[in-house]
Amino acid sequence: MITIDGSFGEGGGQVLRTSLALAAITGRPLRLYNIRAARPKPGLQAQHLTSVRAAAAICGAELQGDALGSQSLVFRPTHPPQAGEHVFDVTEARGPSGGSAGATTLILQTALLPLARAGGESYVTIRGGTHAPFSPPFPYIQHVYLPTLWRMGIRAHVELRRYGWYPAGGGEVTAKIQPTKQIAPITLTERGALRRVWGVAAVSNLPSHIAQRMASRAANVLKDASIKSHVEAAHVEATGPGAGIFLLAEYEHSIAGFTAYGRKGLPSEQVAESACRDFLAHHKSNAAADLHLADQLVLLAVLAAGPSRWTTCRVTQHLLTNAWVVRQFLDTQITITGLEGEPGEITVSGQPSAISVLQH
Repeated sequence: MITIDGSFGEGGGQVLRTSLALAAITGRPLRLYNIRAARPKPGLQAQHLTSVRAAAAICGAELQGDALGSQSLVFRPTHPPQAGEHVFDVTEARGPSGGSAGATTLILQTALLPLARAGGESYVTIRGGTHAPFSPPFPYIQHVYLPTLWRMGIRAHVELRRYGWYPAGGGEVTAKIQPTKQIAPITLTERGALRRVWGVAAVSNLPSHIAQRMASRAANVLKDASIKSHVEAAHVEATGPGAGIFLLAEYEHSIAGFTAYGRKGLPSEQVAESACRDFLAHHKSNAAADLHLADQLVLLAVLAAGPSRWTTCRVTQHLLTNAWVVRQFLDTQITITGLEGEPGEITVSGQPSAISVLQH
């Protein structure tokens, strides 16, 4: 049984999600303790509990400790990942006290790779938050994460049925995931020239001028940096109020995403400036992968049939933690050069003979 200390490194939900995905894929039983010990509300919250149950449904895992607030979990897969149709609803896990909507995108990332290793097409519906802080918004999954997976041979299509802003939720995402026999390694070290910057400034149940102000300010900030952009202002339907801007930077060989959310008392212009600041820092670094993609690639590369290598604008604690977690499951070499908080390069040896092992 693999035993993971959930307080290691950044000590958040990523330790749980990566562990669940690898346990489902490898068939190895898992025990987690100190789950999310570093967070203000430690233990399994609704989003994390939904991820647990999603992974369990895919591989028939027997569970112990799958309850709100639990800081320990035992996860025993009983069969390899199986294709199918699944509906995962964060609301069902929130309990009588309610709470904020969990991120549908993080639940999707937990389930996607195990389902890609299954023997047929899978169809997944996830209900909850689609645009929430500390998680990739739907545009990032659609335009950055999944296109990168396609380069590695993983085919998935997603659709945003309804926006779900934090904290109300009420959103819905659907995905079709095709089976993948082998994950190809990736080299993402040269991004090439910047082709375009585009995106959307969106609001729900708020005055439309907020979206326009975000879009206009983003265009002006980028223009001052001699970068042309096109940011659409949109008013979208959702259960609760929300505002955010989502910028996508397309280079010749890579794409990067940047997000900022509005909140009460924060001027729209400052929201736009925050997203632009993150993009410009990435652009200046000359790295190919943004800081979020850099840590998400680790789980994919460790299962690839060969070595992978990529550069990132910033080495993060998330990246270092994710590398530690995957090493607990698979004997692979992961080399991260660069200091935390600075640009770096990641090399992963992959699993050239792992296909038979992973199809336990």
